[in-house]
Amino acid sequence: QVQLVESGGGLVQAGGSLRLSCAASGRTDSSYAMGWFRQAPGKEREFVATISLSGGRIYYADSVKGRFTISRDNVKNTVYLQMNSLKPRDTAVYYCAAGRATTTNSLGYNYWGQGTQVTVSS
Repeated sequence: QVQLVESGGGLVQAGGSLRLSCAASGRTDSSYAMGWFRQAPGKEREFVATISLSGGRIYYADSVKGRFTISRDNVKNTVYLQMNSLKPRDTAVYYCAAGRATTTNSLGYNYWGQGTQVTVSS
């Protein structure tokens, strides 16, 4: 079992930045890809970014390319999502997830955090 806890969400004005963190505990000796997803009110959960165990493979949703950066620190068992140039449409609950494959599909992730709210005001 892996437990994931997100932090770093909050309220920010459009154009601002936030950095989300996701700390993993439990069976972190296993190799997991880590992903970020988000869900806005009334919408389905959508892929944001994912990073392989080594960090050698990274994928982003088109909507966040060039603005968001995913990274990980395997010593600290933490994955980050640096979000710059935030827009109101980025408002959502952001979830981190751990899985065996570096995939954009949420079905590929076995473990999920509880989510952290990001609100971008115009």
